[in-house]
Amino acid sequence: MPGSVERPYNRLPSFRVRGSLFLRIHELPDAFFVRSASVEERNELLRAEPGKFFITPHYEGYPGYLVRPSQVDLGEMTEIVMETWRLCAPKRLLAAYDAEHPPAS
Repeated sequence: MPGSVERPYNRLPSFRVRGSLFLRIHELPDAFFVRSASVEERNELLRAEPGKFFITPHYEGYPGYLVRPSQVDLGEMTEIVMETWRLCAPKRLLAAYDAEHPPAS
Protein backbone atom coordinates (compact mmCIF):
# COMPACT_ATOMS: atom_id res chain seq x y z
CA MET A 1 0.00 0.00 0.00
CA PRO A 2 1.32 3.48 -0.78
CA GLY A 3 3.22 5.16 2.02
CA SER A 4 3.47 1.91 3.98
CA VAL A 5 6.59 0.64 5.67
CA GLU A 6 7.34 -2.55 7.54
CA ARG A 7 8.76 -2.14 11.04
CA PRO A 8 9.17 -4.70 13.80
CA TYR A 9 6.72 -4.65 16.69
CA ASN A 10 7.71 -6.99 19.52
CA ARG A 11 10.19 -8.52 17.05
CA LEU A 12 7.36 -9.42 14.65
CA PRO A 13 6.44 -7.71 11.37
CA SER A 14 4.10 -4.75 11.48
CA PHE A 15 3.01 -2.26 8.85
CA ARG A 16 2.56 1.47 9.25
CA VAL A 17 1.45 4.27 7.02
CA ARG A 18 3.07 7.60 7.84
CA GLY A 19 3.90 6.29 11.32
CA SER A 20 0.43 4.93 12.13
CA LEU A 21 0.27 1.18 12.76
CA PHE A 22 -2.46 -0.47 10.70
CA LEU A 23 -1.50 -4.16 10.71
CA ARG A 24 0.80 -6.38 12.73
CA ILE A 25 1.51 -10.05 13.04
CA HIS A 26 0.37 -11.14 16.48
CA GLU A 27 2.23 -13.30 18.98
CA LEU A 28 -0.66 -15.78 18.98
CA PRO A 29 -0.44 -18.36 16.20
CA ASP A 30 -2.70 -17.79 13.19
CA ALA A 31 -3.51 -14.18 14.10
CA PHE A 32 -2.82 -10.68 12.94
CA PHE A 33 -4.05 -7.37 14.35
CA VAL A 34 -5.86 -4.66 12.39
CA ARG A 35 -7.59 -1.42 13.31
CA SER A 36 -11.29 -0.78 13.03
CA ALA A 37 -13.20 2.47 12.69
CA SER A 38 -14.72 2.10 16.15
CA VAL A 39 -15.21 -0.30 19.03
CA GLU A 40 -18.85 -0.63 18.00
CA GLU A 41 -17.92 -1.66 14.45
CA ARG A 42 -15.38 -4.10 15.83
CA ASN A 43 -17.95 -5.61 18.18
CA GLU A 44 -20.36 -6.15 15.27
CA LEU A 45 -17.65 -8.08 13.41
CA LEU A 46 -16.89 -10.17 16.49
CA ARG A 47 -20.57 -11.07 16.92
CA ALA A 48 -21.12 -11.79 13.23
CA GLU A 49 -18.08 -14.00 12.63
CA PRO A 50 -16.36 -15.16 15.83
CA GLY A 51 -14.54 -17.90 13.93
CA LYS A 52 -12.69 -15.29 11.87
CA PHE A 53 -12.39 -12.31 14.22
CA PHE A 54 -11.60 -12.10 17.93
CA ILE A 55 -9.88 -10.04 20.61
CA THR A 56 -7.86 -10.72 23.71
CA PRO A 57 -8.42 -8.81 26.97
CA HIS A 58 -5.61 -6.45 25.89
CA TYR A 59 -7.83 -5.05 23.10
CA GLU A 60 -10.96 -4.58 25.19
CA GLY A 61 -12.13 -1.00 24.60
CA TYR A 62 -9.66 -0.45 21.73
CA PRO A 63 -10.81 -0.05 18.11
CA GLY A 64 -8.98 -3.04 16.70
CA TYR A 65 -9.31 -6.79 16.43
CA LEU A 66 -7.46 -9.96 15.56
CA VAL A 67 -8.01 -11.91 12.35
CA ARG A 68 -7.44 -15.63 11.85
CA PRO A 69 -5.81 -15.74 8.38
CA SER A 70 -6.60 -19.45 8.03
CA GLN A 71 -10.31 -18.53 8.16
CA VAL A 72 -10.38 -15.80 5.48
CA ASP A 73 -9.84 -16.12 1.74
CA LEU A 74 -7.57 -13.89 -0.32
CA GLY A 75 -10.39 -11.55 -1.34
CA GLU A 76 -11.50 -10.98 2.24
CA MET A 77 -7.89 -10.59 3.39
CA THR A 78 -7.33 -7.93 0.72
CA GLU A 79 -10.48 -6.10 1.81
CA ILE A 80 -9.45 -6.17 5.49
CA VAL A 81 -5.95 -4.86 4.75
CA MET A 82 -7.26 -2.13 2.44
CA GLU A 83 -9.85 -1.01 4.99
CA THR A 84 -7.40 -0.81 7.88
CA TRP A 85 -4.85 1.01 5.70
CA ARG A 86 -7.53 3.53 4.68
CA LEU A 87 -8.38 4.18 8.34
CA CYS A 88 -4.76 5.14 9.08
CA ALA A 89 -3.62 6.80 5.86
CA PRO A 90 -3.47 10.62 5.66
CA LYS A 91 -6.22 12.29 3.61
CA ARG A 92 -3.86 13.47 0.85
CA LEU A 93 -2.46 9.99 0.41
CA LEU A 94 -5.99 8.55 0.23
CA ALA A 95 -7.03 11.15 -2.35
CA ALA A 96 -3.98 10.38 -4.51
CA TYR A 97 -4.61 6.63 -4.23
CA ASP A 98 -8.30 7.00 -5.07
CA ALA A 99 -7.47 9.18 -8.10
CA GLU A 100 -5.17 6.44 -9.43
CA HIS A 101 -7.54 3.59 -8.54
CA PRO A 102 -11.13 4.64 -9.29
CA PRO A 103 -13.84 2.17 -8.24
CA ALA A 104 -14.76 -0.41 -10.88
CA SER A 105 -17.91 0.48 -12.78
